[in-house]
Amino acid sequence: MNMPAPVALFAYNRPWHLEQTVTALSQNLLAHETDLIIFSDGARNEKDQASVKEVRRYIRSIQGFRTITFRESPVNKGLARSVIDGVTEVLNDHDSVVVLEDDMVTSRYFLSYMNEGLLLYANDESVISIHGYMYPVREKLPEYFFLKGAHCWGWATWRRGWKLFERDGAVLLKTLQARALEREFDYEDAYPFTDMLRRQIQGLNDSWAIRWHASAFLKDKLTLYPGISLLKNIGFDDSGTNSVSSDKVYDVAMDERPVILRKISAVENANARKALSRFFKSIKPTLVKRVLNKLHSWLSKNS
Repeated sequence: MNMPAPVALFAYNRPWHLEQTVTALSQNLLAHETDLIIFSDGARNEKDQASVKEVRRYIRSIQGFRTITFRESPVNKGLARSVIDGVTEVLNDHDSVVVLEDDMVTSRYFLSYMNEGLLLYANDESVISIHGYMYPVREKLPEYFFLKGAHCWGWATWRRGWKLFERDGAVLLKTLQARALEREFDYEDAYPFTDMLRRQIQGLNDSWAIRWHASAFLKDKLTLYPGISLLKNIGFDDSGTNSVSSDKVYDVAMDERPVILRKISAVENANARKALSRFFKSIKPTLVKRVLNKLHSWLSKNS
């Protein structure tokens, strides 16, 4: 039997969130066979020093995995650089990796699904990653399926897949525009992924994820998704680098059953893509309202 892929877990200054993430992960069926590598970013400012120290104290108490390795940065790298450097480091030594951040609570079958997917599609160059989260769409989806591009909430890839990651957002945007792919990239104008990439280039967000998605999309690579999410994101409470307060639009009821994977043809599922497009369109008014509320709050404080 193949050893499970190591898990790279990225943490900053949220000890409560991290504990929820680790506790759920430790209850996975493959946890005791899995190497856990925790990347702890350094404090951005004096205000964050205490919470970063608390995170690092907690890390030293973790049990339940085959091995536990700590990588504590003496300086603040920021989310994007932390993830990019960390994933690159792990894949220098391993053929594959499972990646989590400190606000992702997993089903006990998450690692089984991720590792089975990594094994099934290890030699399929058209598949770039395996993903554990699925949006709460209204339609009933297949038990698992492919979509073009990549995602960032509980994912796994191989060394060969990560080699396609393009760090330069400007290169990615230029290619999207030259090939007139912005509308397709944005799920038929349902979600502003192109604008997210543009904002990353302008330094208005610190997103490695939009570059990972664009890198995969432009190479026509596919990601395997579960029909029902095996993970939920608990970070939409203003505690994360790129999060804002949740209005529950991304909340999911996790699948607590094992996903029995069988290899399927690596082709994008058109119905699943349409379901996501409809979901993104349905949350647009909510997103606009949330942004306007944020702006009003900012103006009130700064007027």
